[in-house]
Amino acid sequence: MKVLDKVWACLRLALGWIFLWAFLDKVFGLGFSTAPDKAWLAGVSPTAGYLTAMTTGPFASFYQSIAGNSVVDLLFMLGLLLLGVSLLLGIGVRVAGYSGALLMFLMWTSALPPQHNPFIDEHIVYIIVLVGLAYANTGMTWGLGKWWSRTNVAKRYPFLR
Repeated sequence: MKVLDKVWACLRLALGWIFLWAFLDKVFGLGFSTAPDKAWLAGVSPTAGYLTAMTTGPFASFYQSIAGNSVVDLLFMLGLLLLGVSLLLGIGVRVAGYSGALLMFLMWTSALPPQHNPFIDEHIVYIIVLVGLAYANTGMTWGLGKWWSRTNVAKRYPFLR
């Protein structure tokens, strides 16, 4: 196993935990980014607060118009959950990498220009890392990617690897 493979695996696991933690915190209101009374289980939309109050720039009105929509909430939360689980397990990393990059791009466009830099913020860095994870086939190191790539589903649909 090469050192670079281990570095990519560490990045995959770290980002997987970031996405899974965001999901868990928003569902249960664990008190980190989401207070218990603002949890999804308490009936509060996980997208309404941010999309209503924090969006800026040329796409702000679009994002504000979808704030609190139950379909948007479900898609956002499923995205966080599936990204986290996929990256942590090393299964479907290619799809997770590209779909995660899309999610980060959408989040980047929701608050333009970025607050601390005219172009680059953490969302762009996440995009670069997620595309790298997808490209580097990182599920093979410290993950279930080898097993997954031998399944009939992954053989039939190689983009799911």
